Amino acid sequence: MLDAFAEVGGDAGTNELARVTGINASTVSRILATLVAAGYVQHRPESGRYRIGAQVLRLSSHALGGVDLRSAARPHLDALADETGETATLSVPGDPDAVTIDFVLSRASVGAVARVGRPSIAHATATGKVMLAFAAHELPAGPLAAYTERTITDRARLAEEVEIVRREGHAHASGEREPDLNAVAVPVFGRPGSLIAILGVQGPESRFGARAQDAAVAALLPHALALSGALGYAEL
Repeated sequence: MLDAFAEVGGDAGTNELARVTGINASTVSRILATLVAAGYVQHRPESGRYRIGAQVLRLSSHALGGVDLRSAARPHLDALADETGETATLSVPGDPDAVTIDFVLSRASVGAVARVGRPSIAHATATGKVMLAFAAHELPAGPLAAYTERTITDRARLAEEVEIVRREGHAHASGEREPDLNAVAVPVFGRPGSLIAILGVQGPESRFGARAQDAAVAALLPHALALSGALGYAEL
C-alpha cells in the first residue's frame, strides 16, 4: 500500500489505491485505517484523500542515516561556507516544514546562526519554498502566518513563487522569516529523482544582498548536482 503512494506521486483516494494495488476498495479502507492509526498515512478530511504520514518520514530519515547523508554533504557544506563566506545548511523535507540536519557556520565575525532540528517554515524560507516546489507538497493549509512584514501571506502569490522556484531550480527569501536574514536554497535529488535534501546558504541582509545571493546560487548548483549524483540521482 505504501509503495502505491510512490506510484501515484501525491495524495490518493481509496479507489485510486485499489486500482494501483489490485486490492478491493473495502480492504484498502481497512488497511488505510490501520496505517493512519500507526502514523504511516495521514487522512485529509477536507478532501477525503490520504498522504504519506510522519512515521514514514521518520523512517526515511533513519534510512538516510544508513547512506550517511550528512557525511556525503559535509564537504559541500564546508566548500560552500568557504566560497560564499556565509552559513551553509543541509535540510531534509518534512511535514509540514523542512528540518535542518547539519550546517557549517560563516567564518565571518557576524553571521547567520543555524541549529540542527530547526524547522524551515514552508512559506517563509528559501528551504521551505524548495520543499514546496519539489516534494509534491500542497501549499500550507489555513492562513499563512506573517513572521515579518515581508512574509508572503497571500496564497496566490505563494503559488506563483513556488512555480518560479520549480522552473528556475532555486529559491530566495529576503527577510521573510527574520527581518535581517536572507537565504537561497536548491534541491538535492536521489533515486529515482525524488527530493532527498536541500542545500542552502544564508547570511545577514547587510552583507547577503541580491548580488551575493545570485553568486551563492551559482556556487550551490554544482554542489547540489554532485551530492545528488553521490546519492544515486542520474540527471536526464
